[in-house]
Amino acid sequence: MANDDNYPVESDRRRFVKGVVGGSVLSGLLTTGAAGVTLSTKPSGGGGGAMDYFGAVRELGPAPRGLPQIPIEIDDEGYLQGLWPEPETVEEGGVEYQVSRTEIDIGGGESVTYSTEWFQYCGLQTFEGIRPDAEGQDEYLRYDDPLPTADYPWLEEVTAGNQMHVDDFENYEDWGNNVGDAGVGQPAAGTWRSQDVSPESKIPILVIRSTRIEEMAQDDEWIAQTCPEGFIAFVNKCTHFCCVPGYKKLSEASNYNAENKIYCNCHQSVYDPFDIAQQQLISLPRPEGDE
Repeated sequence: MANDDNYPVESDRRRFVKGVVGGSVLSGLLTTGAAGVTLSTKPSGGGGGAMDYFGAVRELGPAPRGLPQIPIEIDDEGYLQGLWPEPETVEEGGVEYQVSRTEIDIGGGESVTYSTEWFQYCGLQTFEGIRPDAEGQDEYLRYDDPLPTADYPWLEEVTAGNQMHVDDFENYEDWGNNVGDAGVGQPAAGTWRSQDVSPESKIPILVIRSTRIEEMAQDDEWIAQTCPEGFIAFVNKCTHFCCVPGYKKLSEASNYNAENKIYCNCHQSVYDPFDIAQQQLISLPRPEGDE
């Protein structure tokens, strides 16, 4: 790393920001402080505010926090679903709105509050699929349409838009491409709760099946409960400028020791999909009327 601002030398990002934005403007943004954040994120039509969540740890770059994890369930036929709890109406600050929340038991008398408000960032809070009671949306994880076969040639064996199935990932123990190491994890790009919506309103996701996740599940009850059969999933929006990162997609990722990690080539943020930790984000409210 070049210095303590988290931008790697190769990106030249720090000089770009200071040259174009200017130190005084950055200073003005940063002086808003916690009070400003709190005022701008109080619940309105659909929740929001400080939110503890689990996600892939950010290792490098300007992204302020990790990618939020989607807890996975597998149905009786082997299809992958993202957990979406039944909606309920709550009241905060005199405002009623709907949320989808549940407690996930992680053993030892402890539980974790999982909320779909984890995904209310980067404008996703305006997407139809993020509404707890969205009509016409289900929880199944689906492949991208069109399929990114240039990045992941194995996707030539599946059908665009179809639900993801356990058997599709049968080569996960050995799969590899020309980026990083083979056998680290078999990835797929897809969407979630995004049927029959415009392309720009689809929720992008990244799914990985890996022996590393299976090993983590032996000692980590959160992983055991949310990552069945070695699968882990994330909402694939970089927490910096909301770009769409990739896992084992670009050879340039090796310049940042990210060839086996999630790498955003827009500003060189790096996330470790095999380092999952509880973090905090400021969840944005859904628009007024989304109650």
